[in-house]
Amino acid sequence: MKQLDARRLLCPMPVIKVQDAIKEMQLNDELQVTCTDPGALNDIPAWCRINGHQVLSTKEIGDEVILIIKVGKS
Repeated sequence: MKQLDARRLLCPMPVIKVQDAIKEMQLNDELQVTCTDPGALNDIPAWCRINGHQVLSTKEIGDEVILIIKVGKS
């Protein structure tokens, strides 16, 4: 599973970093994203829905949000 550290980045950078990472991945690969931007909890899943990817899980630990994304067809 590829990991992306998007901590300390503010909107829209976490979404842009996710987009860039997924471009380098294959169908059904998984990406773990760790971020501290509270808006990412809504922004990243919305971007995934629009672009054909699936958020498998979200977890909040302190001020961090961890999302697991399954790469779909885009």
